[in-house]
Amino acid sequence: MDTTMKKLPPKPVTAKSRAIKWGGWIIFIAIIIWSCTGIDFGGIKPTAGQITGAIFNGLFHPDWSYVYNGSGEDLVSQLWQTLCIAFLGTFISAIISVPFAFWAANTRHKKFWVSESGKIVLTFIRSFPEIVLALMFIKAVGPGAPAGALALGLHSVGMLAMLFSEAIESLDDGPAEAITAAGGSKFNVAVFATLPDLMPAIVSNTLYRFDVSVRSASVLGLVGAGGIGYPLIIALNYRQWSRVGIILLGIIVMVVVIDWISGAIRKKLV
Repeated sequence: MDTTMKKLPPKPVTAKSRAIKWGGWIIFIAIIIWSCTGIDFGGIKPTAGQITGAIFNGLFHPDWSYVYNGSGEDLVSQLWQTLCIAFLGTFISAIISVPFAFWAANTRHKKFWVSESGKIVLTFIRSFPEIVLALMFIKAVGPGAPAGALALGLHSVGMLAMLFSEAIESLDDGPAEAITAAGGSKFNVAVFATLPDLMPAIVSNTLYRFDVSVRSASVLGLVGAGGIGYPLIIALNYRQWSRVGIILLGIIVMVVVIDWISGAIRKKLV
C-alpha cells in the first residue's frame, strides 16, 4: 500500500484575500508615517561626530585608576551597590508576588471576577516605569540605594506575580485534589501541593527578573536612586570620557557575568 502523501495544490488566491493583504500593508505603512509625524526631529548636531569619537576614545582608553581606590566611590563599590539594589529589589518582589499570584490565578477561584481583579491590579503596578517609581520613593525616603531597591521591588511585583500566576494555572491538580479528598484545607493544599510544584518556576522566573533588575538598577542612579548610574551621569555631564569608558565597561562585564550565571542556573532547573 502506497502511504506516500500527495502534495496538495496551493490554495488559490482570491481577489478578496489579495485586497485584504494589500489593505493590511497600506494600513501598516500609514501608521508608520503617522507615527513619524509626531516626532520633531531637529537633525544631527554638528558636534555629534566629535562627541561620538570622544566616547569611543574613552572606551579604548578607560580610566583604570577609577576601578578601585578604597574611597567607596570607585567603580567596584558602585557596581557592588548596584548588585545589592537589584538583589534586594528582586527579593522583596519575589516574596510579595506569591500571594498576588494566587490572587490572579483563575484556577484557584470559583468566581471569575476574583482572578480578573488580581490581574487588573498587577497590570496597574506594571504600568509605572522604574524611573517614575524611583522619583516617587526619592521623595519618600530620600535619594540613594533604598529608593532604588523599593522602586525595583514594587515594579517587579507586577511582572513576577503575573509569571507566577501563569505557572500556578498550568500546575497538575492531582496532588491538590488528593489533599482535598483527605480533608486538607486550602492552606494545606497551598503548602504541601502547590508551592512544592511551583518552586522551580518561582526560582527560574526570579533569577530571570534579577537579570533584568541588574540592568534597571544601572539606570536608576541617573535620577539619584543609587548605583552606578549616578557616577555615570556625572562623568557624562563633565565630559570625562575616560571615566565614562571604564564605567560602561564595568556595566557590560557585570551584566554579561550575571546573565551567564543566571542562565546556567535556569537551565539546571528546567
